[in-house]
Order: sequence, then C-alpha cells, then structure tokens
Amino acid sequence: MTEKILILDFGSQYTQLIARRVRELNVYCEILPYNKAPKLDETVKGVILSGSPCSVREADAPDLDLSMYRGKLPLLGVCYGAQLIAHKSGGVIQPSTIREYGRARLNNVHTSEELFKEILPDSQVWMSHGDTIVEIPSNFEILSSTENVRVAAYKVQGEQTYGIQFHPEVTHSTQGKEILRNFLVQICGCSQDWTPDAFVETTIAGLKSKLGSDKVVLGLSGGVDSSVAAVLIHKAIGPNLTCIFVDNGLLRKNEYDEVLNSYKHMGLNVIGVDAKEQFYSSLAGLSDPEAKRKAIGKEFIEVFDQESHKIDNVKWLGQGTIYPDIIESVSVKGPSATIKSHHNVGGLPETMKLKVIEPLNTLFKDEVRRVGKALNIDDAILKRHPFPGPGLAIRILGDVTVEKVKTLQEVDYIFISRLKEKGLYDQVWQAGAILLPVKSVGVMGDERTYENVVALRAVSSVDGMTADWIHLPYEFLADISNEIINRVKGVNRVVYDISSKPPATIEWE
Repeated sequence: MTEKILILDFGSQYTQLIARRVRELNVYCEILPYNKAPKLDETVKGVILSGSPCSVREADAPDLDLSMYRGKLPLLGVCYGAQLIAHKSGGVIQPSTIREYGRARLNNVHTSEELFKEILPDSQVWMSHGDTIVEIPSNFEILSSTENVRVAAYKVQGEQTYGIQFHPEVTHSTQGKEILRNFLVQICGCSQDWTPDAFVETTIAGLKSKLGSDKVVLGLSGGVDSSVAAVLIHKAIGPNLTCIFVDNGLLRKNEYDEVLNSYKHMGLNVIGVDAKEQFYSSLAGLSDPEAKRKAIGKEFIEVFDQESHKIDNVKWLGQGTIYPDIIESVSVKGPSATIKSHHNVGGLPETMKLKVIEPLNTLFKDEVRRVGKALNIDDAILKRHPFPGPGLAIRILGDVTVEKVKTLQEVDYIFISRLKEKGLYDQVWQAGAILLPVKSVGVMGDERTYENVVALRAVSSVDGMTADWIHLPYEFLADISNEIINRVKGVNRVVYDISSKPPATIEWE
C-alpha cells in the first residue's frame, strides 16, 4: 500500500502549495477538509495542519480533536495549525503587536533537532499571520525565533509534534523545502518512492483488478488529462476501452479533425461524434456562467449515455478528472463556497447506469504530464495547453451563438498559431481569446465602426492553482492585434489581460 501524508485544510490559500511541495519530494499526500478528517491506518506516515484566514481566538474558529494524532504519529502545524496546537494545549495566542507579513530571518535555530537539520541560522522564511503565540505550555520547546516572533517554531517534548508560524511551502522561504523534507524523511520516515513510473505501475495494476473484463467508455478532449487517462486504461484493459471525442461546437478551429488524427497512431479505439446542434440548442438564451457550464455538462453526460448504449455491456465511464478539479469542487465550508462547478466532478444522474473511473484524480497537472512522459505519449499531446471542459462557451461572455463561436474561433486561431510560429507556445502554460459582451467605437477607412472587443490571455503556471500573466513582446502583441482586426470581421479592438491568479482566475467565466 502507498504510504501517504494527510494535509488537513483549515482554508488557507497556501494549502495546495503544501501538497505540491510534498509531491515534489516524491511523497504521496492527500488534502482533506479539517472537519472530514479520516481515521488513521497503516499507510498514514504523518499529518500536516494547514494555515487559515481564521483566528483560534474566535468563538467559531475551525477546531479539531488533536488526540487523534498527537503522540500517535508525527504532526506538523503550519501557521494556524501551529497556533491551534499551542492554544489547545494551554498556550496563549494574541493579536500580533507588529505586522507579521512578508520576509523574516530565523535566529536561535536548534539545528540539532531533526526538523531543522542543516538549516542555516539566518535562513529566510515567509510570515503571513495576524496572531502570534506569546506563551507556550511548559512541555513545549522553542526551536527558532525571528526578530519579531519569539516562537517561530516549537516542538512538544516527548512527542513528534511540531509547530511553525511561517510558511515553508512558499518559495520566499528559501529552505522551506528542506524543512519539509526533514519532516517527511527524518521524522515521518517516508521512503520518497512515489514517482511517475511507480504511479503507472500501481495504477495499471489497480485498474486491471477493478475493471477486470468490464468495458469502459471514455470522453476524449484531445488534452493531456483525458489522453493520459485513456492510455492508462487502455494498458489495463486493451480493446475493452472505447474512447469518444465529441464535437460540441465549442472547440478551437479545425480541432475536431486534428485531434482525431493525433490518436490514430496510439492504438486507441476512438469514435468521433458530431453533437454541435445538440449543444447549441441547450445553450440557447443562457448567459450565466454556471448555467452554461451545467448545460454543457448535462449534454456531455447525455452524449456519453447515448453512445454507451451502442456498446454492448459497457459498465464504466472513464474521465480525466485531476486533483485541482477535486480541490476546487470541495471546500472547507461546503459546496456553497466552491470556486466553480466541473462537469466531470461529482455524481452522475441516476438515469445513467455507468460507474465512474478516474485514474488521475490524485494528480496535479504537471504530474499528469510526467506520467504521460513515462507512458511515452507524444509531446504534441503532452505539451498541448489546457483547454476548459466547456470550451469556448465560457470564453464568450454572455449568451452563446454560432456566429460568436465562429468569430472567437478565428481570433483564437490567429493567436495560437502565431504563438507557435514565434516559438512562444511552449513558454506559455495556457493561452486563449475571450469575446467580450461590449461594443467599441472604431474607425476603418473613412467610416466609423461599432464592433466587438476581444481580450487575449496568456499565463504561466505549474498546475493551474496559481498563475501569472505572460509578458509577451510588445511587437508580437502589436502584430497580433493588427492581424486580428484586419482579418476577423466584426472585431475592431484587441486588449491583453494582465491579471494574475489570484485574485483573478485563468478563465473569465
């Protein structure tokens, strides 16, 4: 059984980063809401408590029965997690008298302790908290301080329980990864054997055991996630997998034919389905982003249901759901606080008699690519930019029409094609165009125009949880703007989105 670290989420914006760093150290981990903490089993090697926007001093602050973990296995509290352990042990937490946000340097570091093994005495760390631990219980030992924080890190005597008031998971903590490695390896005893090759081997074996001789139908999008999922399932059950690629009328220009051609050499059984009119009809008159997502999700399910009935005895629906989909669809405070809905997350309608198989639902996007590399999948697929499940429907702000789709397809085609021609495509994690619901006054020739505005978006990211806008060359943007306005009828203004995630999201809807 795969060993793992549990990360209990109290709502911190950095929780996913903790998981990223743990995974980078070849240790498998899972994020779970603090109020849905599971019972321990022999696979759990340690527990990390995340930060939180809340204060332990609040009456309704997130709380946890720490007796489930303390003294039973290694426990690391990060920021709020550290304050919670101290607070519940009789320590005193008070509002910080000096603003504790940003870079700080450790001092009085107990390098003899396993957590701080080989950590420099003045190592830079990142602080981000409004409260601070001012008094610790008598059985707590301070392991490091900073200029303004007396208790920057502590250990509970007689236990493998630790607390740190800084964030080791962010890059500003220059030796944060080493601190996490010390916790995982020196304290938890993790073997660091969770690699792409190991994932492939165990996943295929698990799929063989779970699926047996059952038949699976899987929805291909042409992207990394569904392609890697398809190859994994194919290696497990061979011809018992049927892949379906749906033309929902919301794909990029020429994408339907290009994607079908890209799979011909992979040995997959792929069926193409033209369902454009079905999707356009479902989207007619819808402007709300969530309404559009749900309508598209419903149509995908119906198409798969229809196609699955054409295959004798199909029992499973394969999907390329990845971990960020799961994280963004399940929040600490419940479904009402989710960021967005995903058509491939959650239950299927009762009328659909297929069970769901999601072989990638524990992986981040970059991990999926590494697994794809281990499976020898072509770089043309692995390096393809992510594309939203609802397609261009959520890049057309407002209602969706055939005319708007055609306009946006032309704009997007010019943008993506020129990124590739100029050698910029692989420097970008995701790029696309957005059709805005506004008209703009312009001048073409001797006439005034009143036409559409499009926004171009290009971001860098590792897994989509955070993203920065790309500084594309001004000359490139100028040429693209000129070409779009001259070649795409109905567009007279082009703007470039320079927002990062957070606070913005990658998509506009």
